[in-house]
Amino acid sequence: MSPAEQFIPVAKPWLDEREAEAAKRPILSGWVTQGPEVATFEQEFADYVGAQYACAVSNCTTALHLALLAVGVQPKDEVITVSHSYIATANSIRYCGAIPVFVDIQPETFNINPLLIEGAITAHTRAILCVHQMGMPCDMKAIIDIAQRHSIPVVEDAACAIGSEILWKEQWEKMGKPHGDIACFSFHPRKVITTGDGGMLTTSDSDWDKQFRLWRQHGMSIPDTVRHGAKEVVFESYPELGYNYRMTDIQAAVGREQLKRLSEIVQRRRFLAERYQQLLTKEINGIGLPDEPMWAKSNWQSYCVRLPDRYDQKLIMQFMLDQGIATRRGIMCAHKEPAYVNHEPWSCGSQSLVESEKAQTQCIILPLYPQMLDSEQERVVEVLFEACKRY
Repeated sequence: MSPAEQFIPVAKPWLDEREAEAAKRPILSGWVTQGPEVATFEQEFADYVGAQYACAVSNCTTALHLALLAVGVQPKDEVITVSHSYIATANSIRYCGAIPVFVDIQPETFNINPLLIEGAITAHTRAILCVHQMGMPCDMKAIIDIAQRHSIPVVEDAACAIGSEILWKEQWEKMGKPHGDIACFSFHPRKVITTGDGGMLTTSDSDWDKQFRLWRQHGMSIPDTVRHGAKEVVFESYPELGYNYRMTDIQAAVGREQLKRLSEIVQRRRFLAERYQQLLTKEINGIGLPDEPMWAKSNWQSYCVRLPDRYDQKLIMQFMLDQGIATRRGIMCAHKEPAYVNHEPWSCGSQSLVESEKAQTQCIILPLYPQMLDSEQERVVEVLFEACKRY
């Protein structure tokens, strides 16, 4: 590989001296765990997405766990969701002792197919957990219409969707307002903004927000910030089972800086996605490109293409890796993993998951990150074209 053809990763967080300087604040203050930086990050995040409440936690998986507990999911309940998602989605349901009921996806958007949801509802259904896959918003109007008819709460796995938008009642709104009952976000390095790791819950329900804050800190009745600032000795109590799901102030300080550049990051990602569309349409016949509905604006957390049946996914990916370009296969299917194949804590009823399985085995995620150069993007397309000719 020549110096002009350096390795192209599938993703790269955009971090620089601004985040490093921000992290110094809590480090030098002496308060490095959940504290004032977290509280400010929560408010700034809520303001950005248009939510009434935002609660920071250690990652999106813990956010999903708390969201499901808040809406009343208990052991033996059923939660309708997709298998076609990172395994954390299904695992969060199992953490509650509940059963994931998998529904197939729409092949164009890689999101849950609303037409299949009603057929999966039973007397045991306690929630619908929809996933805005790779940043593409789900059809929330259709999902919420179904949920309201059956009095079922909706939790949004918005792990990838910070900065994405949806046309809602003739207005463009950010994902996370939320449009369901609770939305959950991730700040993992593969996401659009990062705190190293971390998560956020948004809701319009003040009681749920209070419950998240209780649960995330071991169920402790008095937050550290209150106890440490008290003028009299106070003893906390632990009225119910809680968890250690806190975010640190170091992470929150980084998150606040990332939030400042989020609009620029999303704008750049949208530009690169449009450019991929143009380059791939010109160079490669028969390749399936992602579809963005008229009512959605993706942040393009990932750019996923579908190979025609005759192409070998793994050989193409290996060829690209040999040429110094990282890719990822299509989003995994939880029901195909040993933790689910070898057990029966899930169901899909009589439904087929054929589109979910095809998306995993036929699709490839191409490199996309805001610092990506035009020349790097052109090289990705050229190498993909060569790989498709070979395999």
